[in-house]
Amino acid sequence: MGIDGGVLRLLINEPVRLKYLQRSCVAPFTEAAQSITGQLLAVRFMGSETAVMEPMNSAPSQEGTPLLDEQVILSPDYCFDSFVVGPGNRLAHAAAVAVAGKLGRAYNPFFVHGGVGLGKTHLLQSICQMVLRQQPTARISYISCNTFMDGFHECVKAGRMNEFRHRFRNMDLLVIDDIHFLSKHEQTQEEFFHTFNALHQAGKQIALSSDAAPSEIPDLEERLVSRFNSGLVARIDRPCYETRVNIVKTKARLHDMQMPDDVPAYIAARIDSNIRELEGALAKIRGVALAMGRSIDLELAKEAIGADPLQSGRGSQQPNIQAILDAVARFYDIKLTDLLGKRRHKSVALPRQVCMWLARRHTRHSLEEIGGYLGGRDHTTVMHAIRTVDSKQCADDRLRADVERLQSLLQSEVD
Repeated sequence: MGIDGGVLRLLINEPVRLKYLQRSCVAPFTEAAQSITGQLLAVRFMGSETAVMEPMNSAPSQEGTPLLDEQVILSPDYCFDSFVVGPGNRLAHAAAVAVAGKLGRAYNPFFVHGGVGLGKTHLLQSICQMVLRQQPTARISYISCNTFMDGFHECVKAGRMNEFRHRFRNMDLLVIDDIHFLSKHEQTQEEFFHTFNALHQAGKQIALSSDAAPSEIPDLEERLVSRFNSGLVARIDRPCYETRVNIVKTKARLHDMQMPDDVPAYIAARIDSNIRELEGALAKIRGVALAMGRSIDLELAKEAIGADPLQSGRGSQQPNIQAILDAVARFYDIKLTDLLGKRRHKSVALPRQVCMWLARRHTRHSLEEIGGYLGGRDHTTVMHAIRTVDSKQCADDRLRADVERLQSLLQSEVD
């Protein structure tokens, strides 16, 4: 918008990005502007309209102090377009899209639960962003459960409960992350129960996340459990191999990281815990590439990630699963992505079964762990593969020789 009075004003038409830039990016943009121009400029991000997300301190205060801390800031990256859908999160994703499209009419409340780093916060923020784009005047409050509890206790002490209740009971959409922290907080549960009822009876949308299903949250009042279960409860499971590959590729694109397909396949095979671990691996690979001035390839990824996390502490005299995968892929001249993927062609299916056989024989991993490491397959698939390779070795001299050769190669690597 120009420079006036030593201030560089930048117009941001998208409200979520505007809020994010105002909260998180003033300092780096100011430094960049000063570096480029050689002038002591300040940067200010401007919106074309009044901010549509009401700040948490907007309510009038009797003493001129904020009612509550600022609400959780929305990340522009946490939108539905960047959410990778797979078997473990398909229901939660579909429900979240429906909720954002029909506030209070699709699933109310919407309760999503699952382990750490599986995408719960991503879905909640996506709902907020979609609502803001479709209904710019919607009243939204997106906070953590701890912020709700802290605000409640502060307002009780200050005698400002009417202010607190007005703040939360007049929303079109109330989103609370980590609602399981209500556990054992009887007074806060009482207040939230009435807040929930007021919003629900008015047809306003409630969206909650937790690390456990409502009935599994300890010391949560039965009446709250009942209300949480009255809407849609969706669980997010750990992503399967194909989903992890797509997640890595999506995160890499967000950071403009160029890499061959075998790198996401390698990362997804090595890390099967959660999305944050995948992001951490990507960050480490990116850092190593920048530090060494190298382009990202499979060799660099292996150097950056280091030892097999599943094999640590289990002894160094046995090959780990990643070594088995690499050896089989080289031996049969197939791609790692094919080995861990869904293809059932004989040229891939047999090497995959050999991988499972070798993993069972030479590692201490359970059938479930082996199946998870090889593309998210269940333990019955691994059992079938082991029996198949055992049976075929008796009748197929070539297969038996191939397996013996692979075992020799693996042993030579650990000796």
